Amino acid sequence: MGAVSSRHPSGTSPRDRLPVFPWDRLEPYKTTAAAHADGIVDLSVGTPVDPVPALVRQALTDAADSPGYPTVWGTAALRDALTGWAAERLGAPGLEHTNVLPVVGSKELVAWLPTQLGLGAGDKVAYPRLAYPTYEVGARLAGAEPVVYDEPTELDPTGLKLLWLNSPSNPTGRVLTVDELRRTVAWAREHGVLVFSDECYLELGWEAEPVSVLHPDVCGGSYEGIVAVHSLSKRSNLAGYRSAFLLGDAAVLGELLQIRKHGGMMVAAPVQAATVAALGDTAHVAEQRDRYARRRAALRTAFEAAGFRIEHSEASLYLWATRDEPCWDTVGDLAKRGILVAPGEFYGAAGERFVRIAFTATDERVAAAVRRLAE
Repeated sequence: MGAVSSRHPSGTSPRDRLPVFPWDRLEPYKTTAAAHADGIVDLSVGTPVDPVPALVRQALTDAADSPGYPTVWGTAALRDALTGWAAERLGAPGLEHTNVLPVVGSKELVAWLPTQLGLGAGDKVAYPRLAYPTYEVGARLAGAEPVVYDEPTELDPTGLKLLWLNSPSNPTGRVLTVDELRRTVAWAREHGVLVFSDECYLELGWEAEPVSVLHPDVCGGSYEGIVAVHSLSKRSNLAGYRSAFLLGDAAVLGELLQIRKHGGMMVAAPVQAATVAALGDTAHVAEQRDRYARRRAALRTAFEAAGFRIEHSEASLYLWATRDEPCWDTVGDLAKRGILVAPGEFYGAAGERFVRIAFTATDERVAAAVRRLAE
């Protein structure tokens, strides 16, 4: 029997269709940083390091005896938790169960959304010029055309089917104002463009108060043509649980629900129970915010004292920093000090002179970084 071909049936391989996975390029710098006598301080990836809240772990354990298949739409308790949280936290009233949909982590959703929407050749997917790389990946997986923008309302709407917003932004931490969001939603509705707003960092505003696209001041009380994406990875330390959800246009979510039923894309039953517990508690969110606020302040002071300029960064889990030099030079220099950061180039060519600094390291590792920057 001959070897199995790695070619796609269309004649192209995944390598032809997708960009190089960016994090692979960081490995040599990670090796350098790890050789530091006091060990690596990894500020490159925004992965939580603090404990999962006790009440969430308890809910997961209590639901561990779940032998049957979970439902793609989630339990009624989960849907109640989602609509209740959205009303209280986002100021989004009147959401029904048809306006919510749990998903298996937000990255899965971003990567496969254009495909699930039926987009393909001739369709365009737009996203910010500086952005999470998976927006582009999702477009390419579907065979659609990825398009970047500085101002969404200046896009050519011809063929544009999906518009991604991201506020607070990854990587820059920029927060879109109510006026900017309102103007974009109105423009998209005028041109029949579906808006998905990635709001996974919404509960992590520092110098600005992020507003959801679902807020009445933005959408006028109608959820037509708009969907918000939220995750418990950052606000509740649940990255390992893969718990995220969509809120918004019932017609859009209804179509996705049917597609995801066929695809078996269901959140595990114990994770659904844990999500209900996490959404019903605000104390652990406040506690985690306090941790991040301290780490953010310490790192910002240290990097600025070391000659960095911080831009935007008014929300999210990152500092968007530059020394006005090529980003890989900055990455290399910091790696020699045992500090690993992400090159801004990962998020688009416009970031080629910036680095993204995560403050998701432990207090001890943050303190180590502060000491090294002062040397």
